[in-house]
Amino acid sequence: MPKAAPTASSPLSAANAAYEDSPQYAGGRFRNTHPRPANSPKPNTKTLLKFFFNKPPNSEPASPLPIQPLSRAELEVAPEHSLYRLGHSTMLMKLRGGWWMTDPVFAERASPFSFAGPKRFHAPPIALKDLPPLRGVILSHDHYDHLDHAAIRALIPRTGMFLCPLGVGDRLAAWGVSAEKIIQHDWWQASEVDGLRLTATPAQHFSGRGLRDGNRTLWSSWVIEDLQNTQALRMFFSGDGGYFDGFAEIGRRFGPFQLTLMETGAYDEHWPYVHMHPAQSLQAHKDLGGHWLLPIHNGTFNLAMHAWWDPFEQILNLGQQHGIAIATPMMGERLDLDAPHAGTPWWRACTDVAAHSTTPSAAGEATRLDSRPQR
Repeated sequence: MPKAAPTASSPLSAANAAYEDSPQYAGGRFRNTHPRPANSPKPNTKTLLKFFFNKPPNSEPASPLPIQPLSRAELEVAPEHSLYRLGHSTMLMKLRGGWWMTDPVFAERASPFSFAGPKRFHAPPIALKDLPPLRGVILSHDHYDHLDHAAIRALIPRTGMFLCPLGVGDRLAAWGVSAEKIIQHDWWQASEVDGLRLTATPAQHFSGRGLRDGNRTLWSSWVIEDLQNTQALRMFFSGDGGYFDGFAEIGRRFGPFQLTLMETGAYDEHWPYVHMHPAQSLQAHKDLGGHWLLPIHNGTFNLAMHAWWDPFEQILNLGQQHGIAIATPMMGERLDLDAPHAGTPWWRACTDVAAHSTTPSAAGEATRLDSRPQR
């Protein structure tokens, strides 16, 4: 059964004692299904110095990104099964008459500091204050680019429930979310709300917001199903993670999916265990039995050394090679979940992308990287 959140006064370390019956929990920390292989690449000191102090200039846009502003009035008349990408992994969806949001991040920086850390490439298409009341928020894990303290605080009075992996609810409780609104899940646990079924599913990643709280909270992907609609809808939200055999198992249990919201960004040869390269994102989509793939975790924050537009170009190239339908809506653009559309390559309007008629890495990475799990 889903776990109730502890009271707001419960410290994270004490609250974790309640999770000892989870197969993912051992020795006071959560863990992946498959341990990181001993020979798996890891960032060394040189890589970290480059990441923090000397990223390539093209890892950030040279000109403002085009976005489609979104208003409360538009949302009030939006049809059922509307989806809007607001940035990074933040999606706004109308399901069973209510609004749901994944990983709401509206902060200027994905960082514990207001003056340092990855800065947004673009403003959200709609301000927090203009959002309609939310039936629920779906959280994948507690990293700063997925869990925004200020956004959660602002959403408390306007959100019916917060669904999250084990331990993340402890953070929410400490931030002022009432225990009645928090539903924590282990992998494979589900909640049914208004005819929707929302299931926390495995992911291969890690968690933590400081130097000493690594893996004290669980991470997950999510299966979102509207099975009572005339046209049944199944979506997959990847959250963050490396490629592993869990995608095939999720596909066996829940697939096929009309749409996968698939991590495609922040990859690097030094951390394949926790972030997929585009070829692996495409393979994960196939493993799930996905039809349309919408690449997320890109286009908002500078979290790796690749060109900021490279995820879009690579996944489009791969989709064409493999006959996979790719949707790339502009931030703020409506996507019809019952009849998705491809969208336009809006990122090419930026001056630095326009200066590159081709992106050599796109074809090179697609053929060079395999899609084997990091095991």
